[in-house]
Amino acid sequence: MMRWLGRLAILLVILGVVAGGGAWWAYTRVQAPYRGAADAETFVDIPAGTGPIGIGARLVSAGVVQDAWTFRVAVLLSGRARELKAGEYRFDAPITALEVVDTIARGDVDTRMLTFREGLTMAEMAVVYEQRGFGVAADFITAGRNASLINDLDPTARDLEGYLFPETYALPRHTPAAQLVAQMVAGFKKAFDEGLRSAAAADGLTVRQAVTVASLVEKETASGDERPLVAAVYRNRMRSRMGMQADPTVIYALQKAGKYDGNLSKADLQFDSPYNTYRYAGLPPGPIAAPGRASLVAVVNPAAVDYLYFVSRNDGTHVFATTLAEHNKNVFTWQVEYFRNLRRAQGSGTRK
Repeated sequence: MMRWLGRLAILLVILGVVAGGGAWWAYTRVQAPYRGAADAETFVDIPAGTGPIGIGARLVSAGVVQDAWTFRVAVLLSGRARELKAGEYRFDAPITALEVVDTIARGDVDTRMLTFREGLTMAEMAVVYEQRGFGVAADFITAGRNASLINDLDPTARDLEGYLFPETYALPRHTPAAQLVAQMVAGFKKAFDEGLRSAAAADGLTVRQAVTVASLVEKETASGDERPLVAAVYRNRMRSRMGMQADPTVIYALQKAGKYDGNLSKADLQFDSPYNTYRYAGLPPGPIAAPGRASLVAVVNPAAVDYLYFVSRNDGTHVFATTLAEHNKNVFTWQVEYFRNLRRAQGSGTRK
C-alpha cells in the first residue's frame, strides 16, 4: 500500500511539473512577437458577428498569429473575448498574440485620410473618391442622388449637391460610397446647425436658398475677410430682385452639359440653362458646389454694406461697389487697364 501511495505522489508531482511547464510555455508563446506574412502590409477583414474562433482562423490564414491555439490562449488570458470588434485591421510588423487581441478589442481598424476641399461639385468629389482608391466614381454619383438623406431639411432636393460637407474623413479602405455620402450629409447637418438654420429662417431664407448662396460665395472667393462682403452682395441682389450674374453658375451649367473646356467666353454667358444667372434672374435652382462652414456662416451673417457689385483684382481679392457707375470704373481699372499694362510689361520684357 505504501508503495502505491509513493508512486501516486510521484505521479502528481510529475503532472504538476508538466502542467506548470505547459502553462509557462503557453504564456511565453502568446508573448512572443510573430509574423508569418511575407508582404510589407497585411490586412485582415473581420466581418460583423464573427466569433473568436472565426477571427483566429482569419488571423492564422493571414500569418498574423502562429496558430489558432495561440490566439485562443491569448483571448483567454486577456479576458476580452466579448470586446473583439469587426473591421479591417492592418498589420505591418511582428507583434504578440496578446497585442493582436488588444488591437482588435480596441477596434483600431485601419483608416486612411480622404480630403474634399471646399467648393467641389458632387462630380468632382466622385473623381477624388476614385483617385484615392476608395471605390468607383459612378458609385459615388449614384449615392449622391439619394436626396432622402437631406429631405428633412430640403424637401425639394433632387440630389445632394451642396449637402456633402467638405472636410477630411478618416475611412477604412474600400468604404462604400453610400456609407461615405451618408457621413458627409451628417457632417453638413452638424456644420449648418440648428442655430444657423434658425437664423437663416428668421431672415427669410430656406435651407436650400442659404446653401445655394453659400455655394456662390465659396466659388467666388477664398478670402475669409471677403466672404461676408460677397454674401452681402448676393443677399442685396436678392432683395433688389436683381440677377445674380455669377460666372460660377455659368461654368456649372456648362459642366453639367459636358461643354466646359476650362475657359469662359462672352458667348457662354448666353448658354441656355436655369443655372445661368446671366439669363435667368434670381438664384439658380440649387447649390453649385459644396460650401464650407465659413461660407454658410457668411450667408446668415452678411456684412452690413450696400454693395451690389464686385470685380476681381486678379490676386484672389475683389473691389466692391454700390452703384453701377462705380462698378464700371472698377471694371475698367482691373479688367481693362490692368491687362493692358500687363501686356505692355510683358512686351517690354520680350524686347529686352
